[in-house]
Amino acid sequence: MYLLGLDIGTSSIKATVVDAATKKVVISAQYPDKEASISSPQPGWAEQDPETWWEYSKKAITRLTSSGKFNVKEIKSIGISYQMHGLVMVDKDQKVLRPSIIWCDSRAVETGEKAFQQIGEERALSHLLNSPGNFTASKLAWVKANEPELYEQCYKIMLPGDFIAMKLTGEITTSNSGLSEGVFWDFCDNTVSEDVMKTYGFDMDLIPEIRPVFSNHGEVNQATMNALGLQIGTPVSYKAGDQPNNALSLNVLNPGEIAATAGTSGVVYAVSDKVSYDPKSRINSFAHVNHQMEEQTRIGILLCINGTGILNSWVKHNVAKGLDYPEMNKKAEEIAVGSNGLSVLPFGNGAERMLENKLVGAQFMNLDFNKHSDAHIYRAAQEGIAFSLKYGFDMMQANGVDPKVIRAGKANMFLSDVFSKTLVNITQTPVELYDTDGAKGAALGGGFGAGLFNSLPEAMDGLTLVKTIEPENQNLQEYLDAYQSWTKALALFV
Repeated sequence: MYLLGLDIGTSSIKATVVDAATKKVVISAQYPDKEASISSPQPGWAEQDPETWWEYSKKAITRLTSSGKFNVKEIKSIGISYQMHGLVMVDKDQKVLRPSIIWCDSRAVETGEKAFQQIGEERALSHLLNSPGNFTASKLAWVKANEPELYEQCYKIMLPGDFIAMKLTGEITTSNSGLSEGVFWDFCDNTVSEDVMKTYGFDMDLIPEIRPVFSNHGEVNQATMNALGLQIGTPVSYKAGDQPNNALSLNVLNPGEIAATAGTSGVVYAVSDKVSYDPKSRINSFAHVNHQMEEQTRIGILLCINGTGILNSWVKHNVAKGLDYPEMNKKAEEIAVGSNGLSVLPFGNGAERMLENKLVGAQFMNLDFNKHSDAHIYRAAQEGIAFSLKYGFDMMQANGVDPKVIRAGKANMFLSDVFSKTLVNITQTPVELYDTDGAKGAALGGGFGAGLFNSLPEAMDGLTLVKTIEPENQNLQEYLDAYQSWTKALALFV
């Protein structure tokens, strides 16, 4: 038996087939080969076409099925991980009404702040665990106010993973975890928030049918079988946002466990058994994938930095022209800790929740034409990303998170020793790197949702530890001095 996992990312779609018996990856593929584009019709806006996600998904799946490495008829479940907080709107014929307003779009900040005041800060935080902020509900409210003709045509709203499941099955569903990431979920009443729906004037019919995270969200239909060869009746049995799913992929399911990613954005994600929130909503709380399973409380506490891998990508394409990431990393390693005084603020990908939704922009501070080279920029960018995570890490600790170790997949920014060592030393927290990723985690999650494993721990055990990075005393003061200089630079903007 085989399990199919899809990871609907901002930069690409990754598809993976996992052997259910061994839990080993049979084959993976992604599409496109180059990073997918983000449309920005106005400053601070960020959009992608959901139909493009579907086309990329089909091409990634076709790369798998054409490999000859497995029998497509033996795929027994499908799991989906997806970029969080995006808004997809469809009409009664399931046609997309407008491009998706994705996670890093900043247009709804003011809308969310106004709703925060109307609901009442204390009530909003205690019931939603977050300010409405710039999340999916506020994005929908922006459409309602600014594109009323499209809003009137809307039959259902979805998150990106709900949309891909709809394309596979023809059914539209969501989950409490998904609704919580859109800030539609009331944790006190355990239902869709009346406060949010009434404040924004939304009709409850816009919300899809709510099903458990690990359950049947529809089955592959005839059209999908014709297009991809997947068998009719194969269930989509798991859907989750990319950060809860990354935690699942790393077997981070219980209080005190911490996961991290550093792809387009950077995230530190902790699991708590308490329904808690940050009073300033700089750190966000959502229903984890196993929230309310066996009546247990599992809240994912999420620190997000929008400008992480996207900064490194920008540097690659605009400064390091012709170099690949390993070559950039090698040159960065030749520069001393602190990048000879150069500090980079990585906040050029929309409003940052950690900075109370301020649009700081990316900043290169203390750049000296006579002493700084391209290699200094490579290192300073990676240090700036690690320092931004440290800045938020301190907020998480102030909110009761006490990490002993951070788990991460050996991918993206964690392929760089400069980034990894900077993060470990500045936080004084070891990082364990594992051979896993979101698509594999989604595949295993789908297997559990389809009843192919007896328990979630059984589905997720067997992780392969690749490397542990421990804090070191050497150069510690240099790291601390560089971080202090970076915080002084940030203080000019916040």
